[in-house]
Order: sequence, then structure tokens, then C-alpha cells
Amino acid sequence: MAFYNPFRRRTENTRYCWGYEFEWTEQHITEAQSKALKHSYDVLGEECLIRLNEISPPTSGTLPRREDPPPPTVIGTDHEKNEKIPLPQRDLYILLRDNHESDSKLHELWEEVSHVPQWVDWEQIKRGQDVFYRYGGPALTGLTYQSLLGGMGAARVVETLARTGGFSTKVARRRLFETTQHILQCTKSLDSIQPGGAGWASSIRVRLLHAAVRQRIMKLAAQRPSYFNLEEWGVPVNDLDTMGTIGTFSTTLIWLSFPRQGIFLREQEKKDYVALWRYIGYIMGTPHEPFETADKAKALMESLLWNEVHPSEMSKVLSNNIIQCLQGQPPTYVSPDMLIASARWLNGNELADELGLPRVSWYYSSLMAGQCLFFMGWSYFYRAFPGLDKGHVERLKPLFYNAIVNAGWGLAGVETTFDFKYVPEYDTVTEMGTPSEITLQGSTIERRNLRALGIFLGVVGIGGYVSMRVASKLVGMIW
Repeated sequence: MAFYNPFRRRTENTRYCWGYEFEWTEQHITEAQSKALKHSYDVLGEECLIRLNEISPPTSGTLPRREDPPPPTVIGTDHEKNEKIPLPQRDLYILLRDNHESDSKLHELWEEVSHVPQWVDWEQIKRGQDVFYRYGGPALTGLTYQSLLGGMGAARVVETLARTGGFSTKVARRRLFETTQHILQCTKSLDSIQPGGAGWASSIRVRLLHAAVRQRIMKLAAQRPSYFNLEEWGVPVNDLDTMGTIGTFSTTLIWLSFPRQGIFLREQEKKDYVALWRYIGYIMGTPHEPFETADKAKALMESLLWNEVHPSEMSKVLSNNIIQCLQGQPPTYVSPDMLIASARWLNGNELADELGLPRVSWYYSSLMAGQCLFFMGWSYFYRAFPGLDKGHVERLKPLFYNAIVNAGWGLAGVETTFDFKYVPEYDTVTEMGTPSEITLQGSTIERRNLRALGIFLGVVGIGGYVSMRVASKLVGMIW
């Protein structure tokens, strides 16, 4: 939960916003610098998208906006039976890989992403990957309720997300799983993030997907300027946006999500995790210089928090849609009150109020406190024993991947290729979902949190009782 520290020394450069306090320095991004970044973007990625579309034109008319799209089909004949045969899905990464030698622009992109910069230290990247799993529970909690849901407070970015239709209640949960798949692929192993690996390839796919969204919205705005305010909001998926995206996966976890759950990383862990996401950002065409050091990355996070987080009515729509798409869903069947308690704990009541999240009872806030105690005990225990920590990290990798990608409640074993499912149209703006009746089956997460809180209070109570008894005897002996 976001707390204000009355004992902290403050200066004229002290800034306080959304439950977070920091000192403004020369490393922070000014409004003028932010404005320039809003109008710059990954030009090479967009140029290559145009070439790829010429090589293999995208299928039109088969991409619904408000529900998960079925695969495109054609009518064919199989053993003299008229059946619907799925068309192969277009994979932009495969197109790039197979055609880069015959096109100079595609080859330029391929060479760029295949080149490993001198500042990349593979041992450090591996340590950064381990950081994610060492604190896996708090990391997934932070990514969901602060990086994603809290990130909806950035009104300017929300306008782009809303126009894809990808955060309606019917598809937001799948979008969350797809994003998590990318993170898991990037952290699965060193081979996975190195050139040719699954995480490396997915990062290129996401880069080209960003180009497709940008190109589509820009074309619609050129025909109808009122559709998207380019002057105020900047180019869709601009450099500032992509820097913010890398930040939500790294710096927001390190300095906001983890501490608010009682998890404090070692300095080396911070450097390693930032280095991992700097390299991922490089592959995705994101300006990576702000992630050169942990201090610079932290300053970027604080700059975005100060300059960009200004919730709008659309922020409320998307935030509430995320809650609705997750409530009562397997495998945890967490209640909406617990989801909201998680969001309020991680983002603070001030931002949560602006996002239109209702208040919850102290019972659910207590359950969230129990969850933090559980995560703290679990994380610090394994961190204290390197041998156990290594086994713990390796066990969580397949566990997370199976839960997100292979399980029926996740992606049902079908890895996304980050194709352009949710195509912006003039009439495609995400609307607030209608709360649905759900039958809660009893949440194992909530029961676990209650047990953790009960154990903690029991230990504190017993410790306090024993301390009082010992103190009273000592006092009796003295007197």
C-alpha cells in the first residue's frame, strides 16, 4: 500500500504523486523532452511492416474487435467432403526471417536485432531472468494489478489501447495471458532470449505488431482527424510509450510493486533485472539509453509517473474491464473484492479512486496483507539459501508456463504469434463491460492469505505474550 513518510527530508525538488515520493534530478525527463518523444517512433519497424505487407498481404475481414477471433477459414474438399479448412496464420517474424536476404530494408532490421550490443553481458542477463522467478508471485501480482491496471491511469496511452478494442471484458483476460507469454518466453532461459530463441522472436513480433497498430491508427486519423488527437496524444505507440512499456515490466516492479508487497531487491538484482529489459527493449526498437543504469531507469519511471499518469474517463473503463474479466476465473476463482483490494494496495487509494475502483472492506485489505506476508516469507527464505533458490527458480519456470500457456483456462496450448487481431476502426472504442453474475467456487488464494495472516498474528501474539512474561519476571527479580 502507498504510504506517506512524514519523517523523510524534503527539498524544493521533492515530488509526490500517487503515493510515491522522489527527488527530481537532471536525469529526469522534462515535459519538453516528453513531447519530442511522443512524436518519434520506430521508423525502421514500420518501413519493414510495409514491405512484409507487400510480400504477404494481411487477410481482411476476418478480425473481430470485441471477442477472440476464430482462425480464418476457406471451403475446401477433403476426401470428397466439403469442410472448412483453417487458413495458415500469418507470422510476421517468419516472413521477416525468410525474406530478409532479398530485401535491403528487411535485412537492415534483421541485422539490427541479430546484433548483440557490446553492453550485453549474458551472465547478467541470466541473473536478471532468475530475478523474475525468485519473486514470481509478487512479480505476477505487480504486473497485473499495478503495471497493467494501474498503468491505465496514463490517459494518453489509454486512448490508443481503447481504439484496438482489445481491452473489452471479452478479450482482456486473453490479452493479459498473451503479454505474460511474452514475458515468460523472454525469461525462460538464456537461449530463449538470445538471437533465434523464442523470447527473441516474440519480441520482434511485438515490435511489428506495434508498427501495425501505429500505422492503422495514423491512416484513420489522416482521413478523420477527430478520431485520434495526434497533436495532444502524439503518434500512437511512440518512443515514450514503448519506453514506458519496458519500464512497467522492470522499474515499476522494482521500485513500486515489490516494495509495496514487502519485497526489497538487492542492488545487484536491480541492476541485473534492468539490464535484462534493456536488451528486450533494444530488440523491440525501444530507445534503450534510459536503461543504461538502474538510477537512470528509476528516473525514467518517476518522470512518467509525474508527467503521464493523469486518469481519464476511458481509464476508468479499461480498469474496471480488467477487474470484470478476472473475477471468479479459474484456477484461483478470486472474488472481485479481493481483486480490487489488490489493486488498491499496490496503487494506493488516491489513484484507485481516480480509476473508479470501489472501496472494499477491511477484511479484504487484511487478506492482501496476509498475501504480502506469505510472499515475503516465501521469497526471503529461498533467497537466503542459494542452493534452494536455484531449484526454486527452475521449478517455477515450467509451472508458470503451463499455467499461462498450456492450461485450458489460459491459452489452451496455443502460443500466440502476436498477429494483428484487434484492428482499429472508426467504431472500435472499448466500452465499459456490464458486471455479470458469477458463482464463486471458493478461492484458494484468499484462504491461503487468511492462513498466512492468522499465522503471523499468532506468532506476534505468542511472541508478545512470552516477552511480557519474561519482562515481568525480570522486573520481579530486580525489585
